[in-house]
Amino acid sequence: MIRLLYQIVVLLLVPVACVTLAIRSLRDNSYRANFAQRFGFGARSAAPSIWVHAVSVGEVQAASELVKELRRRYPEIPLTLTTVTPTGAARARALFAGDVDVRFVPYDLTGSVRRFFDRVQPRLAVILETELWPNLYDECGRRGVPLVLASARISPRSVGRYRLLASLFRKTLANGIVIAAQSAADAERFRSIGANPARTHVIGNVKFDLHVAADHRERGAALRAQHAATQRFVWVAGSTHDGEEQQVLRAHALLRAAGVDALLVLAPRHPPRFDTVAQRLRAQGLRIARRSAGEYADAATDVLLLDTLGELSLYYAAADVAFVGGSLVPIGGHNLLEPAALGIATLTGPHVFNAEDIAAALVAEGAVACVDDGETLQRALLTLAHDPDERARRGAKGIAVVDRNRGTLERLIALLGPLLSATSPTR
Repeated sequence: MIRLLYQIVVLLLVPVACVTLAIRSLRDNSYRANFAQRFGFGARSAAPSIWVHAVSVGEVQAASELVKELRRRYPEIPLTLTTVTPTGAARARALFAGDVDVRFVPYDLTGSVRRFFDRVQPRLAVILETELWPNLYDECGRRGVPLVLASARISPRSVGRYRLLASLFRKTLANGIVIAAQSAADAERFRSIGANPARTHVIGNVKFDLHVAADHRERGAALRAQHAATQRFVWVAGSTHDGEEQQVLRAHALLRAAGVDALLVLAPRHPPRFDTVAQRLRAQGLRIARRSAGEYADAATDVLLLDTLGELSLYYAAADVAFVGGSLVPIGGHNLLEPAALGIATLTGPHVFNAEDIAAALVAEGAVACVDDGETLQRALLTLAHDPDERARRGAKGIAVVDRNRGTLERLIALLGPLLSATSPTR
């Protein structure tokens, strides 16, 4: 009965999703591209492949080192990476430069899922974080495809919802899914919804294994000089959302009013909003430079609008302080580890439920501070603007937290190797 109800709900929701994509495509053509893939269509893989799923930009970035390591160890096996969002797909293509088949994950309709499996022919499926797609997971069980939930997590408040969804593929959950959990608490929650204890492991969070190039800070310093900001206080507000940018701009105005020669680098999360944000900045009388136009800030620039993809990390490296968005509004927060790993003093809002454990670890160590609104953000910025030693101290704490938690990728690869060997076409 529950399965029938689920299938009906999915059938009703898919048309809504299609209409939503059509509306978004009026402003952004990327929502139209490869639309048929959402129903399982697309080119057929040349051979059975490794399939990695990363829902959006943050997860794609987190998956990058895993994908690179899999390509290094198994160059003869095609690799398919799926995502949900056009920005996630664009980031994946930029990262992997044609070495990986990037496509959209299909809607969780039985026919769409089967078409996808027929084309991709996965030998192994790796799902980053925790997304539960009953038909996709059931198809893995039906075809004998090993399925690994990597960096898997369940928050205490989500256990009931996951238990309901897990009932739709309980046999696969109990016998066919490997859980590579972020923490012992997450592992126990998975066991409580029916995961096989023998196939449930604690490996940590693969996001901690992000790669930082040896010259990244030097490149950031060079970029800072290009923007005539060597002597200015530079702070980056990364991955911001509507309702949050207003608070960020309020903090920046108060900071400037307090006498700080500050340059704000503002990086909205979603490309369709870039023009809207630029118009808002100009309407407030702010002097802006747009990165997409090849413009550089000068001494009179108030805000550099980072309206490009793939450059945020480099601008974090150029900054004195980073604020990570999606956290002053109830989005759940974005990647705090990116600036922390670069040794940048970092601020966040209170809404960090997308990665509560990471946020808690960074806050507990003093690497990240939490602010509530534009006024408290300004006060935190003002303190840091006048105290470079405190900025350095917090930055060092961030690097220490990241380094202490590395090693997840190695443990994950150790789990995946035997599964791939077991599905070898020559076995």
